[in-house]
Amino acid sequence: MNGWILAATVVMAGGGAAVVWGVSSGPLTRRVVAQNLTTSVACPTLLLLAQGYQRPAYVDLALLMALLGPVGTLVFARLLAGELAGGRASAWGLTWAAAALGAVVVVAVCVAAGPSRAMVKLLVTGALLIGGNLIASRALSGGFEGVRGD
Repeated sequence: MNGWILAATVVMAGGGAAVVWGVSSGPLTRRVVAQNLTTSVACPTLLLLAQGYQRPAYVDLALLMALLGPVGTLVFARLLAGELAGGRASAWGLTWAAAALGAVVVVAVCVAAGPSRAMVKLLVTGALLIGGNLIASRALSGGFEGVRGD
């Protein structure tokens, strides 16, 4: 086991515990926010595992997840707009923590990868992960007109 795999284990254990707790307890708004957090935990884990195991295919999976995860959250927000209208999901601290985690992991893996096409793919994955997480969280908190039935 190297440092990359150990870091992936720590990220998955900590983030996975938060996701399981959020999905299994509380109101619907907390469960949808936890579903959004799943992508923010799984993508950095895959990037760390890709570096630890020297498997570039994991980066492709992280890129796909960073693209589709926030889209899934927006679909849930739209389909559950009536049920979500009663309570506002306010998880900005968690959102910024997940964005910071994604940024730190992407920068660390980019430094290890060095300048190459792989680094460009990592930067695109990081931008999609962080931007998608922020947009989906904003939509869940009622920041976009019409997304939550406002």
